[in-house]
Amino acid sequence: MADAVIFDLDGVIVDSEPVWEEVRRAYVAAHGGTWQADTQRRLMGMSTGEWARYLSGELGVDRSAEQVAAEVVEEMTRRYAQRVPLIDGADEVVRQLARRWPLGLASSSPTRLIAAALAATGLTDAFGATLSTEETARGKPAPDVYLAVAERLGVEASRCVAVEDSSNGVRSAAAAGMTVVAVPHGAYPLDPDAERLAALVLGSVGELTPEAVDRLG
Repeated sequence: MADAVIFDLDGVIVDSEPVWEEVRRAYVAAHGGTWQADTQRRLMGMSTGEWARYLSGELGVDRSAEQVAAEVVEEMTRRYAQRVPLIDGADEVVRQLARRWPLGLASSSPTRLIAAALAATGLTDAFGATLSTEETARGKPAPDVYLAVAERLGVEASRCVAVEDSSNGVRSAAAAGMTVVAVPHGAYPLDPDAERLAALVLGSVGELTPEAVDRLG
């Protein structure tokens, strides 16, 4: 039986991956860089520092990593101020599970964007612990953020169910020893190795019922 459920934010609660891709693609194009075929897949799960260094170094953007991070996050904050793209039914799923389990949030988004998204969706109070990979040594697929959130909740990592959409997110939660539920985004399917790490793969977050969590044992 699970003692806690830990959610990813981007792609699970808010449909932000397409917004991130649009904003970062435009930024790379505007600053002399070149977007690669595998760029979006590689970026998913990276911490702010990691993707800022990647855009600045690997993709040839003519800005420092610090400038990249500040300017891209500023644009994302502006987008969120206009509209936070809540995934249909995700808020109700979170509230339903919060009645049964302590909830955590382990996100690659910067702290200020996590706060903006949770405030806009009315979910701030649903989570007992929220953490950005900005505050951990390594982003996903390393397990750091999941281990830290479990610790903050006071729960053994092996007693947690993690809810993820991306391959690197699934790898991260599995490396932390958690039981992983994958809810892949239609535009960003899971890599085969990541799919094998998931105990359960759902077609939508709306399928994540308390009964489904209970069946994971």
